[in-house]
Amino acid sequence: MPTELHEERLATVAAEVRASGARTLLDLGCGTGELLMRLAPDPQFTRIIGLEIDAAAREEARNALGLGFPTPGARVEVRSGSYAESHPGLSGFDAAVLLETIEHVEPDRLSRVERALFVQMRPREVWVTTPNQEYNVLHGMRPGERRHPGHRFEWDRAKFQTWAEGVAARNGYTVAFSGIGPPDPLRGSSTQSARFKRKS
Repeated sequence: MPTELHEERLATVAAEVRASGARTLLDLGCGTGELLMRLAPDPQFTRIIGLEIDAAAREEARNALGLGFPTPGARVEVRSGSYAESHPGLSGFDAAVLLETIEHVEPDRLSRVERALFVQMRPREVWVTTPNQEYNVLHGMRPGERRHPGHRFEWDRAKFQTWAEGVAARNGYTVAFSGIGPPDPLRGSSTQSARFKRKS
């Protein structure tokens, strides 16, 4: 996908997380640390943890952030793990981000992600971005083709909204939707985004 879209996605989510007033942040499926590198220098954040299951990506993120291995940083950490599993030490954070990650999860494991994130970790706000399948034709893709070989699914907007609204209703959150990237009048934007807020 175009580099411009990727940069816009990072910039949009980073700006929204900052504007939320969050001071503690989870980047779940942080990859090589691109979002972490944007937010770690900001003194607004007192604690930032990236969680990544892939060892090579995790090491690249640690190197990019200047974190020693195996000793984690005091304020910024990159940990090994899956966001579909329980992590008792990751509860109570202000914000969590899943940036282009849920589509790498087998659909029958999404209930585990929901339980781990919205029941056990239970951050105040959650951002989820994922490809909008409807837009793929505008990227020159064939019907049924996915944007990355690691994607287990790609949803259209109706499917994503149905899933997100169900997650919110079951777990005491509200959810709002937006698009990232130039919008098409019929197909929406290339990236779709959901922002969950925990009810008080």
